[in-house]
Amino acid sequence: MPRILIIDDEKAIRNTLKEILEFESYTVDQAEDGPAGLDLLIQHKYDLVLCDIKMPKMDGLEVLSRAQTLAPDTAFIMVSAHGNIETAVEATKKGAYDFLPKPPDLNRLLVTVRNALDRTKLVTETKTLKKKLSVTKGSAMIGSSAALGAVRKAIEKVAPTDARVLITGPNGAGKEMVARQLHELSPRAQGPMVEVNCAAIPSELIESELFGHEKGSFTSAVKQRIGKFEQADGGTLFLDEIGDMSLSAQAKVLRALQESKITRVGGEKEISVNVRVLAATNKDLMQEIADKNFREDLYHRLSVILIQVPALNDRREDIPDLIQKFLADIAADYGNKPKKIDAGALKYLQALDWRGNIRELRNVVERLVIMSDDTVTEADAKAFAGK
Repeated sequence: MPRILIIDDEKAIRNTLKEILEFESYTVDQAEDGPAGLDLLIQHKYDLVLCDIKMPKMDGLEVLSRAQTLAPDTAFIMVSAHGNIETAVEATKKGAYDFLPKPPDLNRLLVTVRNALDRTKLVTETKTLKKKLSVTKGSAMIGSSAALGAVRKAIEKVAPTDARVLITGPNGAGKEMVARQLHELSPRAQGPMVEVNCAAIPSELIESELFGHEKGSFTSAVKQRIGKFEQADGGTLFLDEIGDMSLSAQAKVLRALQESKITRVGGEKEISVNVRVLAATNKDLMQEIADKNFREDLYHRLSVILIQVPALNDRREDIPDLIQKFLADIAADYGNKPKKIDAGALKYLQALDWRGNIRELRNVVERLVIMSDDTVTEADAKAFAGK
C-alpha cells in the first residue's frame, strides 16, 4: 500500500488531506513543519510527499532540496496558497513532480497523486531492473568451479536474511560482486546499496562520511551532511576494506550495529537507522586483532556469516568462461563485434599466475582486444599479456 507524508503547518489542511487520502486507502503520516518532515523521511520510506511551500522554520523548497539526498526516489507534490508560475517552475527545477494551488481541487489532487505514484513505481522498477542487469553483466560470478559454487550456495542461503556478512579474499577477486549479489537477492533489493571504501577515506574524515555532521561541527562543515548510514536506510551498507578503518570509527560502527542508532558529528540527537551491513577485507582480521589494529567485538558483530572469495589461481577452470565474457563486454563497450580467441591462447592464459585476480585478467583481455586482429592467438597472448 503506498505511503504518503503530508508536510504542512496548517493542521486543518493536514487533517483534510489525510482524510481524503485515507479514504482512497493510502497510508498517511503528517508533519507540522519542514524539520519534522525530514525526520520522518529519514525514519521511513515514503512513496509520495505533499509539501506546503510557505512554512515556519524551513520553507517547502528547502525541504524538497534536502529530500533529494535523503529520499531521492520519493515523489514530491508542492502545495501552496501563495504560488505563482515562477514558484511552480522553481519547484519543478528542484525535482518536484507537480505543483498544486491551495486549497487543491479534489479531482485534480487525486489524479495528480495517482500519476505521481505510478511514476514512482515505474522509476523503482526501472532501477531494480538496472541493478539486476548490472549483476548479470558482472564477471565475478562467472564460472562453474567447485570453489565458486560454494560461494554461490552461501549467497543463496544468506541473502534472504538480514544477517551481517564478512566477505574475505584477495584484492580483485570479486568481493564487491558478492556484496552486490547479497543485496540484489535480499528483501532490501528495492532499497539503496551504499558503498564505502574505508581505505580511500582519511581517518579524520571517516566518521563524518559514515555518520554525517552538523553545520559548524568543524572548520569546513559549512552545511549539514547526511552520512552513509542514513543514506542506506532501508537498504544495505557495504563497508569495503573495513580492515583499514580507524579504531575510533570502529567504536562508533560497533555502537551503530548494537543499537541501530547513529549520531552525526557535532550533533546530540540519536537517529534510528534500518540498515543491513556487509563488510569486506583482504586483511587477516584475526592477526589485526592480535596486533590491536582491529576490535575483536566489532569482528564478531560483523562476521555472523563468513564468505571467503577464492583467488583466481584457485579456480583456473573458470578462466575460459571469464575471458569469453570479457570479450563480449569489451566489444559492447567499444561498439564492435566480439573478437574470437583460439584454444592455444586460452590454454596459455589459463596457466599464468593471476596475482591481480579477475581485475588483472580483464585488463589483459582488453589489451589483447586492442592489440590483436580479428582472432586473439597464442602468439598475441604471449606478446601482450605482460607476463
